[in-house]
Amino acid sequence: MDKSPDAFRTISEVAEDLDLPQHVLRFWETRFAAIRPLKRGGGRRYYRPDDIDLLKGIRHLLYGEGYTIKGVQRILKEEGVRFVQAVGRGEQSVAASPAQIDTAVETDFPDDGTSAIYAEDGPEAEAAAVDADWSRLHAALEELRECERVLDTLRAPAEPGINE
Repeated sequence: MDKSPDAFRTISEVAEDLDLPQHVLRFWETRFAAIRPLKRGGGRRYYRPDDIDLLKGIRHLLYGEGYTIKGVQRILKEEGVRFVQAVGRGEQSVAASPAQIDTAVETDFPDDGTSAIYAEDGPEAEAAAVDADWSRLHAALEELRECERVLDTLRAPAEPGINE
């Protein structure tokens, strides 16, 4: 027997409906204050229909539109929960909200002037930022390799006859 559309859903039902792991829904609760399922004894979560619409909207913005968590937080702040719920129900188009255009491709890297990518910057700026990110990652990898070499040296058993 199927539940009524107005019935509350458990986290496992919502996760299955959204094709997401349960831990992602719990993580989203820490990032989006608007997600507030009812919690019963033992911390069991029950999602209302509006909660599910909100989660569908967040999922669409993150996975369908390519927004970052910060971008979705900004949409929630500027447009409100009802807007994101309408996106989740398919009643609202994200393109209809020009306030979000610059958050669609914003990265979650620290804003050091090299890796914040905005739509208005164009492909050249995006390529330069990606190159800068790769350079930082490469430098970090080299540092880790050097640390590994030092640790391997310290872990190596002493040769017989030396330092005895």
